[in-house]
Amino acid sequence: MLSLEVESPEAQEALGAALAAACPASCVIYLEGQLGAGKTTLVRGFICGLGHQGAVKSPTYTLLEPYDLPNGLCYHFDLYRLADPGELEYLGVRDLLQGEAILLVEWPERGQGELPGADLILHIHYRPDGRHIELESLTDKGEQLVTEVAG
Repeated sequence: MLSLEVESPEAQEALGAALAAACPASCVIYLEGQLGAGKTTLVRGFICGLGHQGAVKSPTYTLLEPYDLPNGLCYHFDLYRLADPGELEYLGVRDLLQGEAILLVEWPERGQGELPGADLILHIHYRPDGRHIELESLTDKGEQLVTEVAG
C-alpha cells in the first residue's frame, strides 16, 4: 500500500493523471471516501490524463458517464444514488466488461456483488489541509500502478 498526502485539488488531479499514464487498457479502480473527499476531482485528472479535452461531469444522477478516448474506453460510475446493486444490470455493466475498458467506480460498496473485482482501491481521506490517499493494490495490474506512481 502506498500512502500520499495531497495538498490541493490540482495536486489531486495530477495524481489522477499520473495513474492514467500508467494504467493498462483494461483496469478496475474503486474510489472510496466521504462525500466531498475529492473522488470526482481525482477522476477528472485521470480522464483528462487519458486525453479527454472536454468537461468531466459527475455521474451522480446518471450513475454512468462513458468516455470514448483515443486509446480506449473509460467508464466513470458514481453509485451513490444506487438503491440496489441489481440496478447495475439495467446499465449493461456485463456488456461493458466484454471488451477492454477502464472502470472508475465511486461508492463501489453500493454495487457489491454486481461489480468486477478491483485492481486498485483508492482510499481518500479528508484532511483540513488536503487529502490523505492510500493506494491499495489487489492484483498485478494494481501493483504495477502503485509502483509507477511511487516512482
